[in-house]
Amino acid sequence: MHLRSVIVRLHRWVGLVTAGFLLIAGLTGALLAWYEELDAWFAPQLLTAHPSADAAQALAPLELRARVARAYPQRQVNHVSLSQPPGRSAVFFVTPQPGDATRPASPVMQVLVQPYTGQVLGERVLGQAARGGQYLMPFIYRLHHSLALDLAGTLALGAVALLWTLDCFLGLWLTLPAAPARRLRADGTRGKSWLRRWQPSWQLRWQGGSYKLGFDLHRAGGLWIWAMLFVFAWSSVAFNLRPAYDAAMARAGLSQQAGTRSLPVLAAPREQPGLSWQQALENGRQLMARQALLQGFSVQREDLLYYDAQRALFSYYVRSSLDVRDRVGRTRVTFDADTGELRQAWFPTGAANGDTITSWLAGLHMAAFWGWPLQAAITLMGLMVAMLSATGILIWRRKRSRAGR
Repeated sequence: MHLRSVIVRLHRWVGLVTAGFLLIAGLTGALLAWYEELDAWFAPQLLTAHPSADAAQALAPLELRARVARAYPQRQVNHVSLSQPPGRSAVFFVTPQPGDATRPASPVMQVLVQPYTGQVLGERVLGQAARGGQYLMPFIYRLHHSLALDLAGTLALGAVALLWTLDCFLGLWLTLPAAPARRLRADGTRGKSWLRRWQPSWQLRWQGGSYKLGFDLHRAGGLWIWAMLFVFAWSSVAFNLRPAYDAAMARAGLSQQAGTRSLPVLAAPREQPGLSWQQALENGRQLMARQALLQGFSVQREDLLYYDAQRALFSYYVRSSLDVRDRVGRTRVTFDADTGELRQAWFPTGAANGDTITSWLAGLHMAAFWGWPLQAAITLMGLMVAMLSATGILIWRRKRSRAGR
């Protein structure tokens, strides 16, 4: 069988397998580019908070944590946001206390707090399918990430992302023209150059009927945004199928720093750290300042203090000059929750070429920098992904109906 025929069949069947998944991913991704804005619009009672005459100064993050802990005595409050945008509520995640393994696990809840008064504004389980605008955007995110099927959906979309990555190259190859003819024409001139013969693949035939227009939208549309299609596909593998992603990056010779998952898990979770939260915060600041001096970066904003009870470790996150994302810093130091000893430092860029690439891929996928222009571009890309999936199915149906005549 001719090579082109083989690739056409592979492209067709991979496209059919992935089309439904990518249609959902494209449409939900178009909305998720504006996640924070839409979430605040649908749930203003939870997510907006403003100062008042009686409370003009925001309370310290650890004071807010203490109030949440008092409000939820049967749960752990191990996630402390150290900064939040003006006009937004403070966000905490409360987790079940380690207990009887025979009892059903309670879900992790997001608790929203008025940062100027400490009042708990409300709570929600992220991704829960329930009535109310407060659940809409978290459910769309869950649908985008796992089809709302938890681990099974995450793995399924990871497999789809692998196929999608392969199909990016299959589709690109099919747009390329055959090798240019080397023979002279009768008039002594040569035929069109290879680039000139590739040019029609980038164009739309507006006057050729609906089928030709749909075909051109599929082919030319894929070419116009090919680079971003690859970014979406390969970053989706990183999000949903990390072992495969890490193995491929290592095979390509791209280095990656170890993450906290490489550190040992305790036989039993440590509910209370040896360090107080205030001590942990001060220790994290000191360790980060030392790393900034050693590595030559600057700290721009502190973002998060997190306690991992499974490993008895604190992680202190900041946004630094090494970060790609605007909204959430990923520069991190992780230290022993009893002694304060540094266990790990992780830098989004500059330390390992594989992590630098991953940080940029993830930032583009999530529209996490450059503000609204990138958000608008990602929304357009999501709609284009949905369009490519739909036109691919229509092309297949048309060819199948013709073959059956």
